[in-house]
Amino acid sequence: MTTEPPPSSPSEPGVVTPFDALPSPLDAVPELRAAARWMIAAFGAVGAALVGGGPLVAVGKVHGTGEALVAGGALAVALAGVCLAVWQVSRVLVPPITTTATLNSPAARGLRELIDASPADFFGSAATGVDDLLRHRTVAANIHRALAAETDPRRRELLRGHLDRAKTNIARTDPFVRWLLAMAHVWQIRTTFHEARRWCVLAVTLVATGAITFLTVTGNGF
Repeated sequence: MTTEPPPSSPSEPGVVTPFDALPSPLDAVPELRAAARWMIAAFGAVGAALVGGGPLVAVGKVHGTGEALVAGGALAVALAGVCLAVWQVSRVLVPPITTTATLNSPAARGLRELIDASPADFFGSAATGVDDLLRHRTVAANIHRALAAETDPRRRELLRGHLDRAKTNIARTDPFVRWLLAMAHVWQIRTTFHEARRWCVLAVTLVATGAITFLTVTGNGF
């Protein structure tokens, strides 16, 4: 499975999905990453202001070791806030690895709950939930292993029939699985973005606290 799953392709002939007329979920990825880049640029500008010439001039207003330590600590706190924000937001730009196992991860919990609450809206009559949609692959893998270990010709023929039916079910549900993986991929990025925004609130608090303390000690502005 690639780190960036391909957009959902058209359904096979005869397979109609509830989302055929909708754009691919992956269309949202560039917008999320553009917002993340904007946030990184904004905090980068704040960091540039903190380490610019203004604070260095203001340091000249500091008298005594105690004030110097407080001013230095305040500036360090403000810069730590900038670094925290940039680090957290930059995680949005890292493509997550998306497989069917992703659907059991905490990052995709909200998506699973949404789908399993009303599976017919997402899968129609193809499945009664995420696990039901994916079970055909597990069934096919188990049959394939049993077939490889079976030596009796009659049982092998019986297993081949079961395997053919499992493959037919896989082909029938493939359009839904591709859409589900695309949605899970976007959902991971969305979750990371929301977490980064919460960290940014803390980062802004650190920057504001550090800057106010530094200005108070130096009695000067940037």
